[in-house]
Amino acid sequence: MYLWLALAIAAEVTGTLSLRAAEGFSRLGPSLLVVLGYGVAFFALSKALSGGVPVGIAYGIWAAAGVAAIAIIGAVFLSEPLSWVQVGGIGLVIAGVLALELGGTHGA
Repeated sequence: MYLWLALAIAAEVTGTLSLRAAEGFSRLGPSLLVVLGYGVAFFALSKALSGGVPVGIAYGIWAAAGVAAIAIIGAVFLSEPLSWVQVGGIGLVIAGVLALELGGTHGA
């Protein structure tokens, strides 16, 4: 089930990166990658959910991992700026997802 979630993250990151290359959907190849990436992402996310991953945990991990990956890829490969405040924000998002996960396993 978590393999489906990993696939959903990878596909969403691929789709998001392709958005930039699609240039407002004016380029066919990258535009098709956007549609395919998001289609695979939602399919894989639905499989992870039907496999028993709680929706709050699955969506939290999917969103946090996607945000972190896109920000890091943008900084490293696309020369986009990434400030220490933004890095801290990414850390807080990841900490929030961890809190959701740990809170769910230790229940109130």
